[in-house]
Amino acid sequence: MKQNQFDWCDVSEECVIVAGVDEVGRGPLCGPVIAAAVILDPARPIKGLNDSKKLSEKKREELFDIICNNALAWSLGRAEVAEIDELNILHATMLAMQRAVQGLSVKPELAYIDGNRCPTLSCRAEAIVKGDSRVPEIAAASIIAKVTRDREMQVMDREWPGYGIAGHKGYPTKVHLEALRKLGPAPVHRRSFRPVRELLEAREQF
Repeated sequence: MKQNQFDWCDVSEECVIVAGVDEVGRGPLCGPVIAAAVILDPARPIKGLNDSKKLSEKKREELFDIICNNALAWSLGRAEVAEIDELNILHATMLAMQRAVQGLSVKPELAYIDGNRCPTLSCRAEAIVKGDSRVPEIAAASIIAKVTRDREMQVMDREWPGYGIAGHKGYPTKVHLEALRKLGPAPVHRRSFRPVRELLEAREQF
């Protein structure tokens, strides 16, 4: 999808500094939730932006470098497994988004958030359902967050072999669930998520 095909209004003409915010990792059974915030540079438009899930891994990797080198500012925020278990995944996601926006070297006047909820920010925020397919700033954020987390899952797979994390990225696939039953949860697994919690409860009964 070319940048000029995004259907959301272009507020750059009003001289508003806009950040797009998106996250990756709400559904997996292990690892952190990672959010990204991106402010694009109108003088350096980026072609090919789209929802990261609609792009090939090769294309995401290419765009990751282009975004990092050409965006006006970008930042990552995260919530770790312990925070997810303590807060619940929704609040942990909002925390990761807050941290991503707070980390921007350029302060936005408006943040477009992918989804239907906004975290509490120091700037104006607007939630946009399917924003990663509609707003270039959010699409860029989705790519940064996705590539970052996927790379971390590769490392996690080497640290905790046997679960197939590099392949399923922590999502509750058949392979992952079978490995959990065989090996038990690793420290990187989210204890508050039902498949992990139920497995732990079952083991406590013996």
